[in-house]
Amino acid sequence: MTSDAEPRSLRPPSGEPAVVVTGACGRLGKIVVRALHREARVVAIDRRPFPDKPKDVEHFEIDLRRKKTRDVFRSVNVRAVLHLGVMHDPRKGAEAHHEWNVVGFQKLLEYVAGYRVPKLVVLSSANVYGPRPDNPQFLSEDAPLLGGASFSEIRDLIEVDMLTQSFFWKHPETETVILRPVHILGAVKNAPSNFLRLGTLPTLMGFDPMVQVLHEDDLADALVRALRPSVRGIFNVAGPPPLPLSRALTILGRRSLPLPHTLFKAAVGRMFTMRLTSFPAPEIDHIRFVCMVDDRRARQELGYQPRHSVEETVRAVDRERWS
Repeated sequence: MTSDAEPRSLRPPSGEPAVVVTGACGRLGKIVVRALHREARVVAIDRRPFPDKPKDVEHFEIDLRRKKTRDVFRSVNVRAVLHLGVMHDPRKGAEAHHEWNVVGFQKLLEYVAGYRVPKLVVLSSANVYGPRPDNPQFLSEDAPLLGGASFSEIRDLIEVDMLTQSFFWKHPETETVILRPVHILGAVKNAPSNFLRLGTLPTLMGFDPMVQVLHEDDLADALVRALRPSVRGIFNVAGPPPLPLSRALTILGRRSLPLPHTLFKAAVGRMFTMRLTSFPAPEIDHIRFVCMVDDRRARQELGYQPRHSVEETVRAVDRERWS
């Protein structure tokens, strides 16, 4: 393992092609690495430590924006890049989000193009479409990306998505894939899972939207499938059939606290400021309006099928995998 503070000590270039996974030390990243290393050489890039990595996984504890990342691409025979390294922390400022998510990703695209990497898979989100009262029942991959209109933190994710689409057309020699999954549930620390972990869940009076959820293990399977040769393009990824939010609460045995919209927004905003919740107020629209996707393309072209039932997927928010 190397770090930005250490002198370069990369091993000599290997003839065995490798998959570079960025953001490998997050909860989802660890699931993907554990699934992928059984069938490919994996090189992890993440500025966080990875003490529990599989023994055959190489980890470089470096920042994507630093020159040492270029050294990895220079020294490793990279056959594919799987980019999971998007910051979603709503407590970080807009400048920090932009610097990490957009500037760091632009550097990564520079390395993929410069070293002629044959494959690039980028994890985006169905949140880029945005929950809206005028959404059709199911959104296809060519729907406009309107998620940043009410939630500024999504704008960086939309910019990453658009940069990837531009790269797709500018560099046809690289098979570029964008995955847009619905709400990911499991040990991950994202807004949907954090919300469902609350003991009593505030809900909006008069609203019980249909929602799509995706087990973190099913997303890992879709990401591995996207790395296969000849796969390129944009794919929505959903899980089992949609369910009303109220049914998710019933499955978990959670109590609900119906509140008017104005009171709900003010309460969540205050709780977030006081660090009593990690669920930001702009996410309220996801329990107010519908934002569901059509994932037929992923099922047809990737051969993807969710393996977990809706009950297993919802209950996954309570499982502990890593501290």
